[in-house]
Amino acid sequence: MSIVPCCSAYDIPIPPSEHACASAQKVSVEVTDRCPAEIDLLLTSLAAQAQRAQVAAATLNTGLVAARMVGGLTEDVALAVGTLLHQIEIATASAAPADFAHDAGLAAVHVAVELQRLGEFGRSARWSADGAIPATQAETLRKMLLAVVGEPRLVVARIALQCARLRAARDADAALRQKLAAESRAVFAPLANRLGIWQLKWELEDLAFRWLEPDAYRDLAASLAERRSDRERWVVDFVARVGAELQHASVPAEVYGRPKHMYSIWKKMQRKQLTLAQLFDLRAIRIVCASVPDCYAALGVVHGLWTYIPGEFDDYIATPKDNFYRSIHTAVIGPGEKPVEVQIRTLDMHEHAELGVAAHWRYKEGGARDTGYERKIEWVRRVLQAGDAQGSDPDFLERVRAELFEDRIYALTPRGEVVDLPSGATPLDFAYHVHTGLGHRCRGAKVNGRIAPLTQLLANGEIVEIITGKAQNPSRDWLAPEQGFLVSARSRAKVRAWFRKLDAGDNREAEALYRLVDEGEISSKQLSQAVARRLAPPAAAAPAPVKRVRRAPGGSVGSGNALEIEGIGDLPMTLARCCSPMRPQPVVGYVTLGRGVTVHAADCASLTRMRATRPARVLDVRWRGCLT
Repeated sequence: MSIVPCCSAYDIPIPPSEHACASAQKVSVEVTDRCPAEIDLLLTSLAAQAQRAQVAAATLNTGLVAARMVGGLTEDVALAVGTLLHQIEIATASAAPADFAHDAGLAAVHVAVELQRLGEFGRSARWSADGAIPATQAETLRKMLLAVVGEPRLVVARIALQCARLRAARDADAALRQKLAAESRAVFAPLANRLGIWQLKWELEDLAFRWLEPDAYRDLAASLAERRSDRERWVVDFVARVGAELQHASVPAEVYGRPKHMYSIWKKMQRKQLTLAQLFDLRAIRIVCASVPDCYAALGVVHGLWTYIPGEFDDYIATPKDNFYRSIHTAVIGPGEKPVEVQIRTLDMHEHAELGVAAHWRYKEGGARDTGYERKIEWVRRVLQAGDAQGSDPDFLERVRAELFEDRIYALTPRGEVVDLPSGATPLDFAYHVHTGLGHRCRGAKVNGRIAPLTQLLANGEIVEIITGKAQNPSRDWLAPEQGFLVSARSRAKVRAWFRKLDAGDNREAEALYRLVDEGEISSKQLSQAVARRLAPPAAAAPAPVKRVRRAPGGSVGSGNALEIEGIGDLPMTLARCCSPMRPQPVVGYVTLGRGVTVHAADCASLTRMRATRPARVLDVRWRGCLT
């Protein structure tokens, strides 16, 4: 199977306005749904059988439209027929894919079964309220779709089904229309873009634009002086003229063209704050040459035929962009005084722009780079372009899946959010990836509605429900790799952090002891005596309580043992335990960290050591009423 371009590499007609929907839809069917006759004949026959099986007409029509899209894009009989069988099966329980095996073929039945296994991917009810899907969830959904499908070509069928459903949404209720449009814009259109299925990408974006921003859509449609079909014909004629002129000038090249679709026009106007008259790429062509000299020769042909628009020329061949993108961009006034953008590049430059680090979807979508995912996208695109010989080879497809898509697991919460997990993840990993508190309170789990052990390995697409307790109480057993509770290093780090916090009180007491020893408040003799007391039998005498002395206003503390400090304001004071000074014994103060001033006897050995190391902390103190 390979993706077959339409009449140009970019052409995909979209309804340009409400008042022109009927004619525009006809053009859309002619180009987007162009299906080889033999495939269309088989699809029509199967649809007739489905009607006799009382399949709902609306559902059947959606499946037929999607199947014709797939047939026109890929010319793959099994994929197109399997797409229709899948839609027939979900419409009625009385008709299963196997019922059509004789006429459809086993390969088509396999496609239908795989699409059924994929399910109604991404249709979470909670996203329909405001029509928005969180960006992180949208990206995870795109990754999940690539990982869950049995083979890459099924992605084309799933995107085509989404496009067909979005077309039919005109007659659906507003809530369903909003949800389909939000899914299409956030998940399916970007994925189609990344995989190079531009025909569907553009239609998905424009239809989503039509349902999500109806006022902006109508305003823009009214501002366009011509219908999209007119712009398409203009581009086709212009492409033919450029191709003929390049051939006459002996410049080997392929020429492609496309009219810019409405959503792209609107986004560019919003992003750059431009009016419609300031856009020069409503029509655009691309010239792919054999060599760099041919690129400049093609540029000369174009500029020789039509007037160049000042300020619209960029030579990214001579000066590549930071992402190594290379191409010549220019704009000219074409036939009928219509501006047209022209891009000129070599085939290597084109492949680099489409598949390499300069790929269009990366700088259009932005965000952090995921090199592993980008590599998977490139592989899938190559599979889709490989043709029937390789693209339908089960062994080849299995090798691709094993190499690219078995490092991650995508499981679902009961509310439909997708959780991206490492391969081999367990329900406990799932809980910690959703929220740290959920992991700490986890007591059990259900997988697809059934109780499962916390060590069970999860599979793609499984729905995981975490059973919780009221209190956070993780187990130290969860940290042991051999127990199999956690495979994610991120999850184990959260458990370790919880136990570190639990032990923090003991750690602080130890740090306080070290500080007291360092400051000389506790001597080695006192420390050894304290240890001996802790190890002594219970009958041993307990240490005497520490006597605290509190200063009264004016610098005195108490009536019998009042103290005064020279030149210092109000500070808390305690009598040192090492020497227990008494009035009228000469005393000296020592400033501690966080506990005020400790009063020592002037001849205290501990004070002597502290005075030698930290003399600045020593203060003159005296008993109140004493001269010394």
